[in-house]
Amino acid sequence: MAGEPTVLSAGPDAVGVTIYRAPDRDADTAMNLNWLEGYALITETRTVDIPAGGATIRFEGVAGGILPESALVAGLPSGVREKNLDAELLSARNLYARAYGRPVILRRQRGKDGKGTLTEERAVIRSAPDGAAIVQTRDGFEIADCGRGISDALVYTEVPEGLSAKPTLSVRTESTAARRATITLSYLAWGFDWQTNYVVRLNPATGKADVMAWVTLASSDPTSFVDAGTAVVGGKLDREDAREDQQEQDDDLVLHCYLRPQVPAPMVAPPPPPPAPAPVMMMEAADIVVTAQRRADIMQAAPIKVTEEGLGDLKLYRVPIPTTVAANAQKQVAMHELKAVKFKTWHTADLWPSMDGNAVIKLRTRNRKEDGLGVALPGGPVAVFEPHGGDLLLVGQGGMRDYAVDEDVEVTLGTSPQVHVAVTETGSGKNWTDYEAKVSNANPWSLTFEGNVRLGDGEKLERPSTRLTRKFGRPTWTVSVPAEGKATLRYRVTDPN
Repeated sequence: MAGEPTVLSAGPDAVGVTIYRAPDRDADTAMNLNWLEGYALITETRTVDIPAGGATIRFEGVAGGILPESALVAGLPSGVREKNLDAELLSARNLYARAYGRPVILRRQRGKDGKGTLTEERAVIRSAPDGAAIVQTRDGFEIADCGRGISDALVYTEVPEGLSAKPTLSVRTESTAARRATITLSYLAWGFDWQTNYVVRLNPATGKADVMAWVTLASSDPTSFVDAGTAVVGGKLDREDAREDQQEQDDDLVLHCYLRPQVPAPMVAPPPPPPAPAPVMMMEAADIVVTAQRRADIMQAAPIKVTEEGLGDLKLYRVPIPTTVAANAQKQVAMHELKAVKFKTWHTADLWPSMDGNAVIKLRTRNRKEDGLGVALPGGPVAVFEPHGGDLLLVGQGGMRDYAVDEDVEVTLGTSPQVHVAVTETGSGKNWTDYEAKVSNANPWSLTFEGNVRLGDGEKLERPSTRLTRKFGRPTWTVSVPAEGKATLRYRVTDPN
């Protein structure tokens, strides 16, 4: 309301950041740092001096990607009457867009290498910020900064109304008396994501591995959250957002020396996204041991005991000490440091008729304490190293999904150039075909191979040359292949149709 006082809250006293994984990104797929589609629940505590009567409170320094319709304000004497996300951030692009139709100073440098004459004249911006910069001077319309030995720059005489140097949320409230209030502001914000990165160091001599798990926090938001209580949520939470179909908008101003067939117009704000879900869930706690990292300079602290919490069917992982979630940045904090984990290396392939290719390498274990694990494992990229002489060399990269305690864990590392698999037809008759599957191991050590015999609809496998088991409903051949040796399976496939 006109005449009401405005109270400025320049920043929070304390802040908490809980980051949710991008809903449409698989757990074993690395996040795209140039396009973060996850979101965060931000909870801020602020101290505000509220005057008597009606007033507008401006919360500066909220997340730039705030979803204002999700904002909850608690602690105001009479609640909130109205809330608004105040305009746009001050940037080269928004400054140009808001100056549409307004006078500016056209600063023009003539000559090469900036050694020519410098002139200034008044001009009026007559185009939107996409494409060419059309200005009107006393000599008529022209395109600014289009070469011809001329370098142009636009100088603004004032900041247009509505542009803010910091993202700001404002609310209107009323109070019967002046008072100091402690306010809690909670909201969802777009443009965050997280993932777990695993580094596995295999020891072929013992068949065990040391596993280091890092949580990577990423933010594309212009606001930094300093010394925040930080947590991440594992598992997939379905959430629709209107921003998914929008193209990323850069705050930089890029002008071109050509025209687009469009009518110049001021920028129009995108439509608001749909309402956010209410984050109300029950929690159960269970202790795990992690190593925490406080700063981006990789200064590692001693092992600290933190809590892993159930969040409905999801998992919540708390960073044990305050950490800064910096603007447009990423950082890592240590999560698990596990020693002597029992892993088995398997080579697998699907046995189709006429199959001819290399086997896939997989690491397998069981997520239980007796195998060196027994903790919830959020999905993410995996890098596997082995000692070679005095060096530690990368032997494979892959990914794994989310695994709960007591689940069988499987990590796919890619194909092996040393293990070849071929399936050939050896005979046929009415409604039957004989096949031979052969595995060749060029490694100087023995290995375990697992072949899944693939059958068509109505087909049956008969007369296998060795006993087969069933895995995921398919006949499965598991065999130890000697060093620089081979293994063979013969079987018949019948098709009564």
